Amino acid sequence: MAKNKIVVFEDNEKTINLLKNYLAQFDYEVVAYANPVEGLQKLKRDLPDIIILDIMMPKMDGFEVCREVRKEYSIPIIMLTARGDVTDRIIGLELGADDYLPKPFEPRELLARIQTILRRVSDQKIKREAIRCGRLEIHINKQQAFLDGKQLDLTTYEFDLLNLFVQKQGRVLSREQIINDLKGIDWSAFDRSIDTLVSRLRNKLGDDSKNPEFIKTVWGSGYKFIGYEA
Repeated sequence: MAKNKIVVFEDNEKTINLLKNYLAQFDYEVVAYANPVEGLQKLKRDLPDIIILDIMMPKMDGFEVCREVRKEYSIPIIMLTARGDVTDRIIGLELGADDYLPKPFEPRELLARIQTILRRVSDQKIKREAIRCGRLEIHINKQQAFLDGKQLDLTTYEFDLLNLFVQKQGRVLSREQIINDLKGIDWSAFDRSIDTLVSRLRNKLGDDSKNPEFIKTVWGSGYKFIGYEA
């Protein structure tokens, strides 16, 4: 399966190395930004599954970063701070943080909180009656998709691929990651494997590869779903 991606906003190199080394053991991809302004700009290109956010940072504090993220995204946020002030915790939660952990922290506790949040987010997605992404509506349990209210005639493979893109929206998925996630598919049935399946799905979505509404080709890397939830 594709690794869950974690973006860390933190200017302490020791903490960054600790998070990268520890979480890598549990198959998490960790990307860290010491400059929160730069991190916010790059966040838009490849959305993570969860954000770990330090409050005390230069140029822009964690509260402001949290506020900016919440303007556009519902990505889970865990806030870290060396300050034990209850007021900080209340402000962070009011701004939309999902959890709060004071420094110094035990890596195992942070891991447990990450796993709990990601599991809850995954369960919430599965339980939703429908996911709407602009003109597209996906019913996961019924394995149905509708475009402008009209049901799409998707094969099981095409629906599974669409569902994967939606669950990992904003993430660049390599062909290898897609193959690993879509287990059970007989790839010998496709002449060019992933590219053929993506092309078939695009045709049924009426998506233009040069000016895509839903699935964008990231040259040299793979594909990314850009039809964010409405």
